[in-house]
Amino acid sequence: MAYRTDQQESIVAETVMVTGAGGDQIRAFFARPTTPGPHPGVVLIHHAPGWDDWYKEATVRFARRGYAAICPNLYERLGHGTVEDVQVLVRSAGGVPDAQVVEDVVAAAKYLKAQPDASGKVGLIGSCSGGRHTYLTVCQSNEFTAAVDLWGGGVVMKPEDLNANRPVAPIDMTPNLPCPLLGIFGNDDRSPSPEQVDQHEAALKAAGKQYEFHRYDGAGHGFFYYDRPAYRQEQAVDAWGKVWAFFEKHLA
Repeated sequence: MAYRTDQQESIVAETVMVTGAGGDQIRAFFARPTTPGPHPGVVLIHHAPGWDDWYKEATVRFARRGYAAICPNLYERLGHGTVEDVQVLVRSAGGVPDAQVVEDVVAAAKYLKAQPDASGKVGLIGSCSGGRHTYLTVCQSNEFTAAVDLWGGGVVMKPEDLNANRPVAPIDMTPNLPCPLLGIFGNDDRSPSPEQVDQHEAALKAAGKQYEFHRYDGAGHGFFYYDRPAYRQEQAVDAWGKVWAFFEKHLA
């Protein structure tokens, strides 16, 4: 919801346990307003670097805007340590299985809906691999009211890119997309490339889906990440505005 200087702000943020795929207990970072509800929810899907500070800060940012927000640790089963330590474990394992990710994310959405002050509406957002996982999950679930794909690489896949962990290209699930989609992309990105974004948009149009794509010149992969050289302040601020407006339209 739009920020006002006269609003009452009060949030709580903590690590909680969620029952994920296979009945496994996985950690999730949960931030929520303590002001009277009902509150819409947002599930954040972290990027390939992992369950890191940027995603936890983004989770708190959603809570300050009136959302109950949760970010599950999709790498929970591979072990613990620094984010860099876990990255090594993830690479050694060849990533995490798509099916497991979908179940973990859906479990996080159900956790939000089970809260006593939940509105029943839940959005989904992820960047990089999390953008891909966002599209993959929302096309296989009816738990979400709206979804945001931030430069999700691997939505469009070649046959040789498929494997046991990633057996289906998310773009092939486009006819199953059940809710509005917002896509944010940098025109200097190569994963997804502008050509791949074109293919994704063509599939959405052919399936008659409700979507809006925004593409930014002078921005590449990860241009929201203020702690990295890829950060582009002007484009990131504008794109965040589109994220807030999109979720307010569909979840508020």
